[in-house]
Amino acid sequence: MLDLEVVPERSLGNEQWEFALGMPLAQAISILQKHCRIIKNVQVLYSEQTPLSHDLILNLTQDGIKLLFDACNQRLKVIEVYDLSKVKLKYCGVHFNTQAIAPTIEQIDQSFGATHPGVYNAAEQLFHLNFRGLSFSFQLDSWNEAPKYEPNFAHGLASLQIPHGATVKRMYIYTGNNLQDTKAPLMPMACFLGNVYVECVDVLRDGAGPLGLRLRLLTAGCGPGVMADAKVRALERNIYFGDSCQDVLSALGSPHKVFYKSEDKMKIHSPSPHKQVPSKCNDYFFNYFTLGVDILFDSSTHLVKKFVLHTNFPGHYNFNIYHRCDFKIPLVIKKEEGSVFLTDRCCFSQWDQIQELLGHPMEKPVVLHRSSSANNTNPFGSTFCFGLQRMIFEVMQNNHIASVTLYGAPRPSSRARAEAGTH
Repeated sequence: MLDLEVVPERSLGNEQWEFALGMPLAQAISILQKHCRIIKNVQVLYSEQTPLSHDLILNLTQDGIKLLFDACNQRLKVIEVYDLSKVKLKYCGVHFNTQAIAPTIEQIDQSFGATHPGVYNAAEQLFHLNFRGLSFSFQLDSWNEAPKYEPNFAHGLASLQIPHGATVKRMYIYTGNNLQDTKAPLMPMACFLGNVYVECVDVLRDGAGPLGLRLRLLTAGCGPGVMADAKVRALERNIYFGDSCQDVLSALGSPHKVFYKSEDKMKIHSPSPHKQVPSKCNDYFFNYFTLGVDILFDSSTHLVKKFVLHTNFPGHYNFNIYHRCDFKIPLVIKKEEGSVFLTDRCCFSQWDQIQELLGHPMEKPVVLHRSSSANNTNPFGSTFCFGLQRMIFEVMQNNHIASVTLYGAPRPSSRARAEAGTH
């Protein structure tokens, strides 16, 4: 049985690990994988058809805990303990819930102190007692009537006409004063762990197609002198097609992994003379997992050849390898009176919305099958790749975009960069 410390408006954990509000989904899954011998039977719950309409949930069924992640930014929003009989809980080092100590309303009063009068939900037959960043729900189905308040609320919990011994059914940890309106906070300092994360990515382009990326990066920096001045710093970096490895390393730092392509499976779609030409050396990727970005370099020139932006939707073969890349792509809409730039938030857009703006591709999509070996099928099914304006959109079967691959001409002129920066 897990023995965990409750920190209202912050976290649930112990000396070895903690689930902190604002933590990225990938970090929480990493904790579960590292402690798989202790934390078992974890379910991943999400909406297959509308993944942005419902929270993404990690359900620790053995321990009665749910971790609710915001569907858009994929950061931890709410920690719910829905079965207190499966876990030990303490506050400020003192247990208020164990097999020997029942979490009654008297025990909650003794451990956490008085608070404002609670709220009774007749539909759920639950009484909700709220502290800042912490909420307890008491089951009322065995009670004859809803709790009543005395005229004078100054006595705190003692003023509520609640039967003695009423026990807690659920506990929630969140930020703010209202569970219903809570949002996932910014990622806390403790979650950076020396990594650099991306806040947003803007695709730089001209009328012909993409030129490069503008990345707004977040890192845990330290102020001059003392560690107490540590704070999150925002940096902006631009990377273009035709940049060298040294340019990219100087802008983004070392990648998490370097991956060498063993073969080009898309070569079959190229003109026939090129299909038979063997590669003397292999192109390679810089994989930046916490940025949700891959950068492909040409094996002979060692210059940037492609960018790949990942949305990290559940139900995709590469789910949880990358953090979500929140990118924006200026889309050029062709009209009779001229071309119009429109910025569209593609990482949250569906493919039908993109086609309405850009028109349908002239060619049929390429069907992309993924499997770890010849005898291992992909349980999530195939994806479809559409090419428009020097961009390849990988579309899942639920119409959401799994990734966008950008390719283009070599390094643009300084004038073209200046024009791209104005849009």
